Amino acid sequence: MDQLTRAVSVGRLRQLQSVGILCGFGAGAWLGAAEAPTKLVTLGIPPVIVSLLMVAGVFLARWSVPALIRGTGQVGWDLRQAPHLVIWAVLAGCLWPVANTLTIFAIRDVGLSIAFPLWNINSLIGIFWGITLFNELHHAGARRWFAVLGGAALMFVGACLLAYASATQITPAHAVRGVAAALMAGVLWGTMYVPYRKAYLTGMNPLSFVAFFTIGELLTMALLAVAYSGGWEALVWQLGQSRTVLFWLLLGGFVWVIGDVFQQYAAKYVGISRGIPLSNTNQLWGLAWGIFVFGELHGRGAGLHLLVIGGSITMAAGAGAIALSSVSGQEHVRWQEAAHREGRRYSVSMDYVQSGLSGEAFVLQSKTMQPRRKLDWLIVCAATAVFVWMAAICRVPDVRANWTSALLLSALSLVFLMACGMVLWRATRFS
Repeated sequence: MDQLTRAVSVGRLRQLQSVGILCGFGAGAWLGAAEAPTKLVTLGIPPVIVSLLMVAGVFLARWSVPALIRGTGQVGWDLRQAPHLVIWAVLAGCLWPVANTLTIFAIRDVGLSIAFPLWNINSLIGIFWGITLFNELHHAGARRWFAVLGGAALMFVGACLLAYASATQITPAHAVRGVAAALMAGVLWGTMYVPYRKAYLTGMNPLSFVAFFTIGELLTMALLAVAYSGGWEALVWQLGQSRTVLFWLLLGGFVWVIGDVFQQYAAKYVGISRGIPLSNTNQLWGLAWGIFVFGELHGRGAGLHLLVIGGSITMAAGAGAIALSSVSGQEHVRWQEAAHREGRRYSVSMDYVQSGLSGEAFVLQSKTMQPRRKLDWLIVCAATAVFVWMAAICRVPDVRANWTSALLLSALSLVFLMACGMVLWRATRFS
């Protein structure tokens, strides 16, 4: 067995899987919370404005968070090891704003608690690509295959229940439009995970990948916003009209990045066929925000409540079955074979690839580690200044909400943030 396909020790493999599973749950909490500001579409703010400002918040976070945690010097080190991944990151970034804009339309037409599980068919797309392109589930055994395929079937049933619920409560035109937007967003996000997996099999650090990811995001979203608004002048006018709530949209993008970082680590250490379904527990968090904070199902019949809650729980059970089917040693060797293929294709150092798979890239980086530079602190301070400025001119939006429930859900999200952060640091030093 060559250097790359040597087995990772059983203890280390279990540790990395535990890290990935916890990060998947943390991603669910933060990705669910990030969608709450999209309720501002109910105030008449155009969906593309909501999406554009979320992407702006994402841009600020995707550079300031890596600069704060690792420093731009280490991001540059990753770039020198695998420069081809910048192109894949930009391509993935181009898909994200299109999918995110579709979710805004879906929320407007069918509501947060119904749209959320529908676009989470990205799990099914991720499973397909993981098996087809990256040797996931190869040599995994019948029990693990049954868990993944059975979980996929449960998720499909849950999605059908929710689609039926939306079709019986919304006018037909809006139901079809909202369901179609949510499903298309799921397809785009599921395909977006292909560049993710290519990056992490090759050894790139998730914090480096997301920094380049945002270039494609911002360019694509700016073009969409200009085209949909009817030109730059119209876009600037709409932004001016919405200036008092723009902070909340920026904050939503920042929160989304925290969830996405955890999702990236989950995809790295348990694969996209498991990590993405696990992060899609955000559907339960979205359901909680929609019902307890915004009262989306208030006053509707018990039958609808049963359909929505039952469909969400069914989908969550399917995602859990998929995500908790642990990676065997033999399957992990097949992952390494896929990584070897990627390394040969792009002439990437095998030491770099292997250390990334083992969560030990920090050992290699320590030889060339650089302290925080002035540029890092400049990026962090600039991003902070933008948020402070926007917060100073914002006001609490005129949306009916239960703020006690909002604070409770926010506190639970912070618990996941601290737990995931400590585990990642202790096990991998954020590698």
